[in-house]
Amino acid sequence: MGAVAGAWEWLADGANWAGENGVWHRLAEHAWVSGLALAIACAIALPVGLYLGHLGRGGTLAVNVSNVGRAVPVFAVLALFMVSPLRNEGYLPTVSALVLFAVPPLLTNAYVGMREVDRSVVEAARGMGMSGGQLFWRVELPLARGLVMTGLRSGAVQVVATATIAAMVGQGGLGRIITAGFNTYNTPQVVAGALLVAALALLVEGVLVAADRLLPRAGAHR
Repeated sequence: MGAVAGAWEWLADGANWAGENGVWHRLAEHAWVSGLALAIACAIALPVGLYLGHLGRGGTLAVNVSNVGRAVPVFAVLALFMVSPLRNEGYLPTVSALVLFAVPPLLTNAYVGMREVDRSVVEAARGMGMSGGQLFWRVELPLARGLVMTGLRSGAVQVVATATIAAMVGQGGLGRIITAGFNTYNTPQVVAGALLVAALALLVEGVLVAADRLLPRAGAHR
């Protein structure tokens, strides 16, 4: 309990929030790296997963290949990038490692979501004369949205939590607060940094849940 109480005292100290090493600056770095990695992962995984799910071909292989990334520790991937020419490219190694980590849940859920759409609904839509594009946008994608959003939330939370590895290679983010606490044997600071990462992950989860609820449901426009 002493460490937790100390963490609250650390967070309540305004001096810990200001400056280049303060919470606000580290939070902005963490959010930027996480958001960039998630955006790139979405741009790669969602079109592939949705399209393969729509076609019904090649998806199993793509999912299995992407899932190989789950078996490789993110820090190991980052370490490999840091001994490559990418080590002098700022946040690029960290973002690349996070993208590889985020792709599997996004791709898997997108593909599975499309394949689990009721085939009778799809056939009925085809019988109504819908083209492939109309079928994709108006039938399959709205019905698959639940699983797609689940994958997005899972990937987002994982990326936010894992972005702390940037501190291991001297880059920014909330992980710097944790590593600084370890280096000075300041347990309350370590706990405070962990609480900040957890709070940010929960906030991202909440925002995505709210966004999902605000979007119109399949069939709501009819």
